[in-house]
Amino acid sequence: MQTKNPLDWMLSEALDQLTRAERLRHQFGRQEACWEPPIDVLETEHELLILVALPGVNPDNVETVIHDGVLVISGQRTLPPELRNARIHRLELPQGRFERRIALPVGRYAISRFVMDGCVALRLAKS
Repeated sequence: MQTKNPLDWMLSEALDQLTRAERLRHQFGRQEACWEPPIDVLETEHELLILVALPGVNPDNVETVIHDGVLVISGQRTLPPELRNARIHRLELPQGRFERRIALPVGRYAISRFVMDGCVALRLAKS
């Protein structure tokens, strides 16, 4: 009989606990952000350009608000209805609610958004 590796057992138990915690969070409907999309922030003399990696998310469904000098980008990625009953073999793109907060340099900005190479791009024109 082969003995179990304690490290493998602990890792397996930790993953089971995380899965149970995520199930409970969904069951009780908490609306807190659960993942942060990766971003690039570039600045020119006239604008800030923020690229948010959100493939498959409609830019019209991404909320952007500036509050106390912080840009808050939020929304939700969900599977399309026709895929919700599909057998999942791998799901690496995060699903559910997302939120990203970015401190901005002092100033006033006009926000516009568009799609650029699979990213939701935010143009913050300096005024």
